[in-house]
Amino acid sequence: MIVAHLLDMDGVLVRGGQPIAGSIDYVAGLVSNGKPFQIFTNNSRFTPEDHAERLRAVGFLVQPEHIYTSALATARFVELQKPGSSVYVIGDNGLVEALRHAGCRITQFAPDFVILGDTTSYHYEQITAGAELVAKGAWFLATNPDATGPTERGFHPACGAVAALIEKATGRQPYFIGKPNSFMMRSALDRLGVSAADTIMVGDRMDTDVVAGLESGLKTALVLTGVSTRADMERFPFRPDHVIDRLADLGEILKKE
Repeated sequence: MIVAHLLDMDGVLVRGGQPIAGSIDYVAGLVSNGKPFQIFTNNSRFTPEDHAERLRAVGFLVQPEHIYTSALATARFVELQKPGSSVYVIGDNGLVEALRHAGCRITQFAPDFVILGDTTSYHYEQITAGAELVAKGAWFLATNPDATGPTERGFHPACGAVAALIEKATGRQPYFIGKPNSFMMRSALDRLGVSAADTIMVGDRMDTDVVAGLESGLKTALVLTGVSTRADMERFPFRPDHVIDRLADLGEILKKE
C-alpha cells in the first residue's frame, strides 16, 4: 500500500510557473489526509522557504518542510562524508544556506570540497577558481547533472554543463548528488521515516525521475504533463509502474491497488 509520495515539481505540479490542472487539489488531499510527501527538485538555487512561498503564491498549501532540493541532499551528503567540512561554493543562496546549516565553512582557501550548483549568473572567475582548487586536490561535487535550465528566454547552461567545463579543464569528474542519484531518494525517505516499498515517485522524465525511483526500489509514475512522452518511453529499456495523463489521475489508480 502506498503511504508516501515523492513528487517532482516542474512538469508535475507546475509548468512555466503555473499550476497544472488538478495538481493543487491532489497536494491539498495529501495535506488534509496527513499523507507524508516531499516535493522534489534538482533546482538548488532556492531555499525550501523560497520554493514553498513560490508554490503558495499559485495556490499550493505547502510548507518548507514539504520541499526537498538537490542542495539539501548535497549538504546531507557532505555532512555524512566529512562533518564540519570546508567548501568552496559556486551557486546561489539555496545551496549556500543548506551547506551552512549542515555545519560547513564556506571558504576559498584550501577547501575540502568544491561544490557546484545552479545559478543564472555563473561568473568566469568563480569557475576558474573552482577548477584551480579541484586541480589542487579538492573533492568535486555538483548538485545535479542537468545540462540546461529553463528561463523566460528559453534555456541557459545549467549545473551539468558547467561541471563538464571544470571536468574538461581538470580531468576530475564531479560526483552528482541530485536525481537520478538514488542518494537523494534515500535521503528523502529517511526524512519522511518511510520505506521505499511504501512510496511512489511521480515525475515527468524517464531519464531522471523514473530511473531514480526504479533504482531506489520505489513504485514509479510517469506524468505526461512535462518532458517525456509515450513515444519517448520506447527509447528506454525500463518502464514506470504507471503512466498517467496528469497527477490528478493517480488517486483512483492507487485506490485500486
